[in-house]
Amino acid sequence: MAKWVSATVLDGALSVIASATRMVALAGQPSNFAEAQAGRLAEAVLAPGEFTNGPGETSGRRIAVPAKTGVPVLASGTADHVALLDPGQSRLLYVTTCPPQSLVAGGTVNFASWSIEIGDPV
Repeated sequence: MAKWVSATVLDGALSVIASATRMVALAGQPSNFAEAQAGRLAEAVLAPGEFTNGPGETSGRRIAVPAKTGVPVLASGTADHVALLDPGQSRLLYVTTCPPQSLVAGGTVNFASWSIEIGDPV
């Protein structure tokens, strides 16, 4: 018997990610919200409606995370992870890697647009 999931179910999971109001650059992978909040090297504000849902590149569904430019650097360090946070509910929602980049406090950094995809069941 074939496996199937409604796009509505996948979009529901992605909508939780889209509730993030902060995108942060980090040195290392945080294991919880407190670590992500304490380890922020740079932080961009995300507004409702900035995420875009659509078909997955290979299957399923995906959500596009918006690009952010001129983001203030809060602390010096080498950013190698990006996390999406929901500070209102103290939730770490998603973490991914990024190419290592040296950041200097007081400077700025740009976040490129990126996507999160949930594939169809196999």
